[in-house]
Amino acid sequence: MLNSLLAIGMPGPFEMMIIGVIMLLLFGNRLPSLMRSLGRGVIEFKKGVHGIEDELESSIENDPSEDKDDKDD
Repeated sequence: MLNSLLAIGMPGPFEMMIIGVIMLLLFGNRLPSLMRSLGRGVIEFKKGVHGIEDELESSIENDPSEDKDDKDD
């Protein structure tokens, strides 16, 4: 099955252009608002990931188990 997926491969520039034209025909005047919504979604996702990273870093910096290990030595 993997070989059949690899035989198809990634779409080339001509195929991507055809997909773009089809999207333009289908979505036309809704395309700007669709892309705007997609961009906002990506920004919100990045903010969420950044918030989680900040929480993890702050919990690692304030880890009380490190203090207990230092006192045992």
